[in-house]
Amino acid sequence: MTLEDFLHPLLGPYIASPQWVKSSIGRMYSWVPLTLRRGRSYQRFFHEAQLQDRTQIEHLSLRKLADTLRWTLETVPAYQQYHPLLKQFDDPIALLQKLPTVNKNDLMHNLPHFLSRNMSRRAGMKTFTGGSTSVPMMFYLHKGISRTKEYAFMERFQQRVGPANNDVVLALRGRGVPTAGRPGGRLWMYEPIKHQLILSSDHLERAYMPEYIDAMRIWKPVCIQAFPSTIYPLARWLKEHPAPDVSERIKGIMLFSENVLDHHMKLIRSVFPCPVLCHYGHSERVLMAASLPDDDRFFFWPQYGHFELVDNEGKPITEPGVLGEIVGTGFDNQVMPFIRYRTGDMAVLSDRPNLALPGFPVVERIEGRRQEFIVCRDHRLISINSLSAVHIGDLALAGVDAMQYEQDKPGHFQIKVVTTLPLSSGSRQGIVRALEAKTQGGCTAELAEVDEIPRTQRGKHRMLVQHLDISRYLGASEAK
Repeated sequence: MTLEDFLHPLLGPYIASPQWVKSSIGRMYSWVPLTLRRGRSYQRFFHEAQLQDRTQIEHLSLRKLADTLRWTLETVPAYQQYHPLLKQFDDPIALLQKLPTVNKNDLMHNLPHFLSRNMSRRAGMKTFTGGSTSVPMMFYLHKGISRTKEYAFMERFQQRVGPANNDVVLALRGRGVPTAGRPGGRLWMYEPIKHQLILSSDHLERAYMPEYIDAMRIWKPVCIQAFPSTIYPLARWLKEHPAPDVSERIKGIMLFSENVLDHHMKLIRSVFPCPVLCHYGHSERVLMAASLPDDDRFFFWPQYGHFELVDNEGKPITEPGVLGEIVGTGFDNQVMPFIRYRTGDMAVLSDRPNLALPGFPVVERIEGRRQEFIVCRDHRLISINSLSAVHIGDLALAGVDAMQYEQDKPGHFQIKVVTTLPLSSGSRQGIVRALEAKTQGGCTAELAEVDEIPRTQRGKHRMLVQHLDISRYLGASEAK
């Protein structure tokens, strides 16, 4: 167990403590060398994350896959029946294809069967998914390994925008600020261990933006880590109230956890003259991918986990442009190996190579989770990303603060909007017509103005509340 794993249960009380306590404890802790905080494995993972030679990466990835499969088939009860396959295959990828895919429900209902018999429960760190599909799942990470590995690869990702060790980073990733709920309380806090200026994600209305800008002027962050839906109100405010001393200081922006809508990205890039990168990962630590400063596609680190794209029947998709589900086999978690784990996230393979990352699996885009598609009456699927791009110009002019789609039957959906000023009758009709035209006659749309759209417990914005089982419609047609 690393020092950070040992102290992880104290993170909540630390964040909730007064600023002077965070400042004192955090600064002392930040002086502890990384190798002591993150354990002996950190340097190994950091070296693996830095590899750029294609041959070295392929050799390491195949070895990790072989080791993971051998360990799993020998020690995990759920795979006991597949143990004889180890004698038949020298190719780990061929062996992997003989194993079934598993999903969240499989793990939730049979968790003990997916834990290694050869690892003590004390070696596992009980963890929960964020429940982005309203179904949180408990699972186990490997103490001293899983989070340490994540730190190393995240460090590699952050190098793409270049913050130095002591640079202040603005964090808008759903975290609350303890003082923000008090009358006259401060809407931000400084976390000295990670050098983060944390802004409250619960106060994104226009009235609070001047205080955020003041905090940025005091702490002078040079990078931003945010959910797309939380940085968007800040970027919109800066577009309307330019502050070059704030925006031009930013060297890079890293977006996490949510799909980035086209109008969000366009506005962010118009305000901040710097690279804007997107990150893909999940609590299970199975796969990790990210974009590049000059390439918006997602590149998967082969040495982090093994990437597959499959159709609804679990068969591999190798043809570019075909929508499929991301499936991952994670490396290095001996407590609870994830083998051919169906993430629920949908993507489209790219056929364009990138010389900067040879050998990295690359997808043209990640469309979002299965539950982020609208179902037409003829069972075609339309991504929320493409649907939202239709009307955003009109909505932005009307002062929209938030929006959300909801669907409970094929061929019809509702869009809820929160606006600073009521929409005119013409605007409402224009938006509905544009949405229905985008579906090519597949859906009727209904618009409703609401006072508030709640976020998830982790501060994320759900773009679509989908009550339909999308798996019933996958394969009926490609997403538009």
